[in-house]
Amino acid sequence: MSFLEPQLIQIQSFTVVGLNERTKNENEFNPDTAKLPCLWERFHTQHIANHSTPSIFGVYSNYDSDATGFYTVTAGVEMDNNIILPNLSSVTVQSGNYLRFENQGPMPQAIIETWQQIWLYFSSQPQFTRTYDTDFEIYDGPEKCAVHIGIK
Repeated sequence: MSFLEPQLIQIQSFTVVGLNERTKNENEFNPDTAKLPCLWERFHTQHIANHSTPSIFGVYSNYDSDATGFYTVTAGVEMDNNIILPNLSSVTVQSGNYLRFENQGPMPQAIIETWQQIWLYFSSQPQFTRTYDTDFEIYDGPEKCAVHIGIK
């Protein structure tokens, strides 16, 4: 795996509608307690992506603290915030500065490697501080992903 060089970008707020779970990284590292694989399986079996754009989002929000605390993940699609779909949750991605980390390869390995690089990047790059407001993943195909990390 080569080092992913992030790109600093400005994001305007937008809304994602989908399914969500509350979890923390410690639980996700253990297959017996991981919730995210089941969340993504439910997302795909309910065909939520058919309601909107081809891009699929994973939005991280409602952080208790930092990368060690609980957070909410919403697997969904971008949607006009005036549209309400029954039995689905919505989350607003906050406007602001984000670092974008792009990667390609078979999923879920490519997204796992991307997050590993993000944790390493922030542990060695003190000039950027995460906001822990909203972060998000974009999947633009079966083997292409980008993770956006909110920064101060």
